[in-house]
This record gives sequence, C-alpha cells and structure tokens, in this order.
Amino acid sequence: MKNLGTIVTAMITPFDGDGEVDYRESARLAAWLVERGNDGLVVAGSTGEGQTLTPDERAQLFSAVKEEVGDRAAVIANAGSNDTRDSVRSVKTAEKAGADAILAVVPYYNKPPQSGMIAHFRALADATALPIVIYNIPGRAAVNMVPETLLELAGSHKNIAGVKESSGDLKQIGIILRDREPGFTVWAGDDHLFLPCLAMGADGVVGVASHLCSREYVAMVQAYRNGDASEAARIHRSLLPLIDALFATTSPIPVKWAMKQLGFSVGECRLPLDAMPEHLALNLRPLLSQYDYSRV
Repeated sequence: MKNLGTIVTAMITPFDGDGEVDYRESARLAAWLVERGNDGLVVAGSTGEGQTLTPDERAQLFSAVKEEVGDRAAVIANAGSNDTRDSVRSVKTAEKAGADAILAVVPYYNKPPQSGMIAHFRALADATALPIVIYNIPGRAAVNMVPETLLELAGSHKNIAGVKESSGDLKQIGIILRDREPGFTVWAGDDHLFLPCLAMGADGVVGVASHLCSREYVAMVQAYRNGDASEAARIHRSLLPLIDALFATTSPIPVKWAMKQLGFSVGECRLPLDAMPEHLALNLRPLLSQYDYSRV
C-alpha cells in the first residue's frame, strides 16, 4: 500500500475575493508545501474548511492539487462527514478525482456508539480500494474512538491503513502503537505532541504548523531517528511559541492569516469562521520572520 508520508500538512483552502475556491492558488500552495519537505497533503479537511465546501468544489480541489503535485506527494482527500451515505458518495468522488487516499473523521454531532463507528467505517472501506485514514478528534466530534474499535476496524479491512490521532491522550496513542499490526500508520494529529508521539513509535504528523515549519519538522525527525534526542527536543521546544500562536483561536483562522502574510492569496475563512483578531495577529506576526520563506 502507498506510503502516505511522514510530514503531512492539513492544507488550507485558498478563496478568492468573492469567497470562491481559488484552484490555481491552491495548486501553487500545494507545490510550495511539497518543495519545503511535506510528503503528504490532506485536502479539504477541517483545516481546509471542507465542511463549508460543496461536493463539486471538493472534487475540483482534489483534482487540482493532485494534478499539480503528481507523485511528489500523497494527496489524502477528506471525504468524511456525519452521514454515512454521504461519506460513501464522497469517497467515490475522491477516488474518481485521483486522490491517493481518503481521510474520514469519526462522525461528529451524532455522537455514535462504538458499534455505529464500526459500521460507518466498514461502509467506507467497502466503497473503495484506496487507503483510508481514520481521523479521531473528540474535541470536534464530541465522541472518542477507543483503541479497541480502531484496531478491530484495521484488522477487518486491509485498506483501513492508519489514524490521525487527535485525542490528545498519550496513553490512548500508546495503546494503539503497542497493539497495532505491522503496516498500520499512526500520525500525531496535534502539532504540540509530535515529538512525544514520535518517541513512542508514531510514524509522523498530520499538522497545521507544518505550513510554516515543515523544514524544522524534517530536521527534528532526522535528529530523533539518528539517535540525537536532545537535538530533536531542542527543535520541538523552539516550535512551541509558533504552535501556540497558530492555535490561539479556532484553526484555521491563524494559519490562513499567516499564509496571507507570506504572499499567498488565500482570502478569508468562510463563515462561521471569521477574521483573525488583531491582538492575536500581533503575537503571531513576529514569529513568521524566524523561518526561511524565500521564493514564495
């Protein structure tokens, strides 16, 4: 099964001045992220405001990004929602659009029991041969997929290939890493927990800060895997102010503002997400100069 990457960015979605998806700028941003060390991109996820995109917008976005990056990076298309039938349709659309894999969130708002989660993800896995990455984020979904449920799904469907774990619970993540089968990929879903998860055996990160610090993430992984834990820890600590600033209000408001400062025409977030508060912008702005962003 295709390697979906170590440093994966949950990419923002650029909008034009009228609030419509800017596919050309999306492709330009995707290429820039890949040039700076990202080997996977989640497209139209929560950071990409996927819940506000129409099915046609998502399909065009998947195609535009995949056409731009080709085989240089994995394109992981968000196709999950809180409606199983709609999610199955979205999975098929993403596959037709050329996606390399599917990201599907644990259904939000409905608060399904673990048995309902199993039935939901089995339906998605049966609908495609593409790898499926489960996105566990209790803070947004209001429910937590427990390790036993995740591992049961991974054992019953070979194309349930990994998890973006955003529970924030290092014990839970450790259990998944301890009990997973070979080949099942675990990504840290929270930037501030990347190194702790790496130390437990995780395979990478699906990040937001990696819009800005992918090069530092690559260096951190290399240092850790080369046995230099102190250097990896130094890099991790150095990134904490940036990570704090990027999550000072609801994501992707800060990271979208940051990418605009770097010269990308990303527009504003779609409502109900609104503008970056000025006092938070003042905290984030000086941090941007600490990174090398030549050739924007």
